[in-house]
Amino acid sequence: MRTIGISGHQKAPGVVWRLMESRVTHLLGSPPFRGVSSLAAGADQAFADLVVRLGGELLVVVPSENYRASFERPTDRSHFEALLNQALSTEQLDYAEPSEDAFLAAGRRVVDLSDLLVAVWDGLPAQGKGGTADVVAYARQQGKPVEVIWPAGVKR
Repeated sequence: MRTIGISGHQKAPGVVWRLMESRVTHLLGSPPFRGVSSLAAGADQAFADLVVRLGGELLVVVPSENYRASFERPTDRSHFEALLNQALSTEQLDYAEPSEDAFLAAGRRVVDLSDLLVAVWDGLPAQGKGGTADVVAYARQQGKPVEVIWPAGVKR
């Protein structure tokens, strides 16, 4: 069964989300498939929504205890909770609190569990340790294919 992971920006213009939905739907194809996500706001949650909607199995990597506290908006937190309840399996990493180290470890774990990494990414360096650029670099170091989704010329 193919397993696709996600890493991506939390905020992006609407054109990015439309392109992501189209490309990810094509990449996932028909079940059976698995999607791996940390369920962060933005790309992670949008990807997980597609996995569930298309009938795939959702695997979740939770970066830390108290991860819920890292969500700035209540709607993102409640969306996290709803998706977590739909997961086939959940793995929580051994970090007490959300941190850049925890986010990087979670991104690496997503890569390790995946055959392909989808990156909703503008190609710029990470804004903090554990960002999408770091996860993409790790995937490439591991020899995992990376599918970057970002329209040419679009700025974050």
